[in-house]
Amino acid sequence: MTHRASTPTASRRGVLAGMAAGLAAPGAALAAARRKGEGPEPRFLIVLGGSGGCSIVDSFLAVRESESRNGKILNAWPDSLVQSPGGGPFRAIDFSSKTIGAIPAPFTANQSEFVKRHASDMMVVTYTGTSVNHGVAEHRSVTGNAAWRGRTLQEATALTYGAGRPIPNVHLINGTSFTDRGTDDSLPSSAYGERVPAPNLWPLSLDGYRGVKDAPDRKLFQAARDFRDGVLDPESEFASTFAASDRLKRWFELRGAPLRDIEGADLITQLMVHPDSEDMPLRSHGLKSSPLAKKVREAFPAYGFDPIESQAALAFLLIRCGVASTVTLGPENSAVFNKGAALGRGGLSAGDMRNTPIAFDFSHQAHREVQSLMWSRVLSVADRLITLLKSEELAGGKSYWDHSLLYVATEFGRSRSRPEGAMTFGSGHDLNNGALIVSPLANGGKMLGGVDPDTLMTYGFDPLSGRPEPGRHMTEAEVFSGIVQALGIETPGAGLPDMRVMRRKA
Repeated sequence: MTHRASTPTASRRGVLAGMAAGLAAPGAALAAARRKGEGPEPRFLIVLGGSGGCSIVDSFLAVRESESRNGKILNAWPDSLVQSPGGGPFRAIDFSSKTIGAIPAPFTANQSEFVKRHASDMMVVTYTGTSVNHGVAEHRSVTGNAAWRGRTLQEATALTYGAGRPIPNVHLINGTSFTDRGTDDSLPSSAYGERVPAPNLWPLSLDGYRGVKDAPDRKLFQAARDFRDGVLDPESEFASTFAASDRLKRWFELRGAPLRDIEGADLITQLMVHPDSEDMPLRSHGLKSSPLAKKVREAFPAYGFDPIESQAALAFLLIRCGVASTVTLGPENSAVFNKGAALGRGGLSAGDMRNTPIAFDFSHQAHREVQSLMWSRVLSVADRLITLLKSEELAGGKSYWDHSLLYVATEFGRSRSRPEGAMTFGSGHDLNNGALIVSPLANGGKMLGGVDPDTLMTYGFDPLSGRPEPGRHMTEAEVFSGIVQALGIETPGAGLPDMRVMRRKA
C-alpha cells in the first residue's frame, strides 16, 4: 500500500526535465485550435472511471432483503441501510464500518446526499458487458465495444467540440484503459488523448522558458530554437535517415507554431492550482497561481496528496479555461491515506483510508465496505466538480454544467452471492451491471431498466420509450450510442442504434 505524500520541493529546472514530454502533445492539438469559422454549441464530456467494477446494485439499484426471496444468500442489503432519497427512482446506501475486511480502517460512506442534490440530472442505465478482463472491459466502456469505428467517447467529443481548444482531450488518470487510444486511425491527431502523468505539476510543462531562473532574454531563447529547427536538425544525420517518417515530421511541426501558441495562451498560469509556497516557490521563479486557484483549492483541499482531487482540480480548470472539451479522471489503484495517518499497529482513525488498494476491485476481499467507501468517494468528487461547473457562467445565462455530461464508466458489475446472512464477504466479477450518467443533456430523473429482486440481475428497456423489458439486456454499444446522442454528436453512416430515451431532447 502506498502513502501519498504532499508535493516535494523541487527546482523549476528539475521539474521541467522530468516532464519534457508534456511539451509535445499539447501542440498537437493546436491544429484544431487554429481552425476558423463557427462551430457547434460547446459540449463537455467528463469520464469518471470507476476502476475495478462499481456495482449498480450496491448503489442506485440496491435491493432490500425483505424484497427478495433469496435476500439472505444474495447481496441484498438490510432494509435499514437502503435509502430512497426524495421518493424518486434512485436508491442509495449510507453505511459505516469499523473495518474494511481485515484492515482496521473505520469509515462512513454516504450516497443519499448526492441523489438529493442531483437526482434531476441523474440517469441510470442498465447493461450487460462482454468482458471481465479489466483492461478489455475498461476500453469497451468508452468505445461501446468498437461501436463506431473503434473511436472512444473522448475522441468523438474532441473531434466534434475541440475546435479552438488547445488540448481538446486530456487524460488525467493513469494506469487504466479508460484512456487507451481508440482504433480509428483516421482521426486528426488533435482528437487523441493527452496523458497527464502528474496533474499538480503538469502546468509547468506547458512553457519551456518561463520559471527558469537567470535565463537569457526570451528573444535569444527563441532564436536558439529557430536555429535548432531551421539549421541544426534538418542537416543532422538522424533527420536525413528518417526523412520519410511521419512521426518525425509531426515532431518537427509541433516545435513550431503549435508550441508557440501553447506558450502564448499562458496555460502555465491559467492551470496552476498551487499557491506560492516553500514547496512550490512560484513567485521567486516569476510564476503565479491561476485566478481561479483559490476557489478550486477550497473545493478540493486534498489536491496536494490525493490523486483524484488533483485530477478533479485540473479537470475543472481545463474546461473552465477553454483548454479541453473532454477530461478523464478517476480513483487510481494505490491506497491513499489522509496526511499524517498513523499506519502502525494501532489502526487508522475514522476516514483515514481515502482509497482502497486496487480501487473498487478490493471488493474481492470486502465487497460491501469497498463498494460503499469507493462509491462515496467517486460521488463526492463528482458533486464538487459539478458544483464548480454550475458556479461559472459560459454564455447566455447558462453555466458550464448546463453544457456538460458526466459518465461514471466501469468495467463490469460484481457477483451477487454471499454466505448466508454475512455482512462482510468477497465478490468476483460479473458482466451484468449498469452505468450512472449525470447531465442536464441526458434524460434526467430516470431509471432505465430494472433489477430482478430474486436474482439481483439487471434487465433492460425499450430504447425509444424507456419501458422496462425483463429478459432484455442492453449492450455496451447502446450505452455508447446514448451518450454520443445526448452530447449532440453527429454520427452519419455509423449505424448506431437510436437511444432516444437517453437524451433530454428527443
